[in-house]
Amino acid sequence: MSGALLVVGDVVTDVVARHLGPLAAGTDTAAVVRTLPGGAGANVACWAAQGGCPDVRLLGRVGSEAAAWHERELTAAGVTARLVVDAEAPTGTVICLVDAGAAAERTFLTDSGASLRLAPGDWSDTLLDGVARLHLSGYLFFSEPSRALVTVAVEAARARAVPVSVDPASAGFLAELGVDRFLAFADGIDVLLPSRDEAHLLTGLPDPADAAAKLSRHVPLVVVKQGAEGALVAVSGEVKARIPAVAAVPRDTTGAGDAFTGAFLAALLAGAGPEEAAAAGCRAGARAVQKVGGRP
Repeated sequence: MSGALLVVGDVVTDVVARHLGPLAAGTDTAAVVRTLPGGAGANVACWAAQGGCPDVRLLGRVGSEAAAWHERELTAAGVTARLVVDAEAPTGTVICLVDAGAAAERTFLTDSGASLRLAPGDWSDTLLDGVARLHLSGYLFFSEPSRALVTVAVEAARARAVPVSVDPASAGFLAELGVDRFLAFADGIDVLLPSRDEAHLLTGLPDPADAAAKLSRHVPLVVVKQGAEGALVAVSGEVKARIPAVAAVPRDTTGAGDAFTGAFLAALLAGAGPEEAAAAGCRAGARAVQKVGGRP
């Protein structure tokens, strides 16, 4: 399949703090702190470009204070950015607390800022010109304006027979929104790429394979990302493949799921089947956890 990948989603500034011991409440904890470009939608776009997709486009919303920096970073990563500059809200900022222990687990403090103020007025059907796949960051589902944008974008994509993928993005926000509401808003999508936690939350089933199978009765193709456990590919109510992870020593797991999604979509666009694309996703996820930050 030839054509562009259009990603619609969040562009945020990540402040990554790798703390070298347990967080000490009420006093100092030594850490290595870096400011990096991030956002699930933007990260997916960058990893898709890294994965060989020659035409990756991104629609996002940022504040004026960081618009130029984000555009430069996206362009350098091979992404054509269409950034709406918000006159009122600052760029979304996420403080990523990363445990420097063996698991490199991360905790997010999220100020969505301008990123969740994307609205139908920021959309134009011409954004789909030349586009072969539309990907929506799950963060779009967590505010009224961007949910309205999702509805408009999915309708426009379906009218042009452009397949749509969604990455649920955040188990915490998903629980707040409500599973039934999320699934209703996601009606009409072609590919769902949840993490294991998100798949569990969306189905109530503890076993990831059962959850993947159940979700694939609602969405044609479901790929459950399981980190060090690899990935599950499910179609028509049945798990078709278990893709092993690629061994890696994690430094920072921020953006690993975005890396998987970007590489997976790039592989699909290059003509790979779902299993081959999921293997590409696992390879990208392994690369992502070995570096600090969510981008290639």
